[in-house]
Amino acid sequence: MSHETHPLTAFRNATLVDGTGAEPCPASTVVVSGRTIAWTGPDGQLPEWALGARHVDCSGLFLLPGFIDTHVHLTMTPGGMGMQALDNPPGYPYYQAIPLLRQTLEAGITAARDLGGLDMATERAIVEGIVEGPELVYAYRALGPTGGHGDFRTCCGFNMGSALSPNGDIGMLTDGVDEALRNTREAMRLGAGVIKVMASGGVWSPRDTPWHDGLNIDEMTAVVQEAGAHGVPVAAHAQSARSIRNALTAGVHSVEHAYEIDESGIQLMLDTGAYMVPTLTTGLTPPDPAKAAPYAVEKKLRLQEKLHGCIREAIAAGVKVAMGTDAGICPHGSNLTELSHLVDFGMSPMAAISAGTLEAARLLGRADRIGSVEEGKDADLVLSRIDPLADIGGLSARENILTVMAKGRIAKDIRQHATMEAHA
Repeated sequence: MSHETHPLTAFRNATLVDGTGAEPCPASTVVVSGRTIAWTGPDGQLPEWALGARHVDCSGLFLLPGFIDTHVHLTMTPGGMGMQALDNPPGYPYYQAIPLLRQTLEAGITAARDLGGLDMATERAIVEGIVEGPELVYAYRALGPTGGHGDFRTCCGFNMGSALSPNGDIGMLTDGVDEALRNTREAMRLGAGVIKVMASGGVWSPRDTPWHDGLNIDEMTAVVQEAGAHGVPVAAHAQSARSIRNALTAGVHSVEHAYEIDESGIQLMLDTGAYMVPTLTTGLTPPDPAKAAPYAVEKKLRLQEKLHGCIREAIAAGVKVAMGTDAGICPHGSNLTELSHLVDFGMSPMAAISAGTLEAARLLGRADRIGSVEEGKDADLVLSRIDPLADIGGLSARENILTVMAKGRIAKDIRQHATMEAHA
């Protein structure tokens, strides 16, 4: 790399928590050249070619990789499934997503996996700098059966799914192996970097429950095989124990929610190496009867009965975990609350940080570029004023995230304001 042709920024004298699980390194410096991490090491060994870099004094601060939320819905807002959404004009969710993308980035999330809602238009707008937002992996729409999760048609004919997505719907009705193949190919044609399947029913869909099966094993197996032939992973919405087993038997790469995972499901997950994305932030949020339909409140309360024990057992057994929040069902912009939930459920703070960085990058298939602070990787960095290993919950407060760098560009910087507060 020719460092002379790129602007250099040196984050100096930080305590580095690099996302790999290694012990924190005090008095570390990270040099960014263009959009790439060019050098990391002890500040006292800063190479001569970096001496002329723009220096960012990070004394007393903590430098981490940009975080990755592997389960978001960036066209949705909590409580946004009300009747007023039906009156939104076509394409409106694109504009609704703009502030949500920025909130997500400013919370320290430099990459996100949208599992139903956004599409190629938003991804391109972010890459080209038209809108601010994290690096995006999207599913386009979720594949689910008629009458299942993802089928938001009410008995009177309204389709809430069309109000939740700017491109016509949030799901693709998928019945039988032939439709599973066709819809998988259609999603990939439209650029999907992950295929989402509904292995179980859900809380918010009106005509099913989390204890109903969604797509069957044959349908999901067809999806996994077709997507795999194109290098595209499959994520399964699965909440009941049986649906989790079905999805893992079909070969999915991740199980989303997994609230009632049982011993057999845990063993299958260990055997297959699939990831669990427990979305505890939304799972633990009490349903609000003032905003949610009565059927949704009832289902959510029942799901919460087993959630604590099941997820704890899976974490204790050593399943692979990636951070995901289901933001859109829960609020955007407080994504790192998920880390403290993972710690509450048995993970160490360092393991939780890795779940939100390198492990999440591995799930996305992008660990060669993102997820840790290492030379040659994209310069996705978060500068925090609190020690994340001593106060993991403090990361959820956006005011503690002082600086966010995304692909070598400063997307947020409140260090001057923070310094003034400290002096005051």
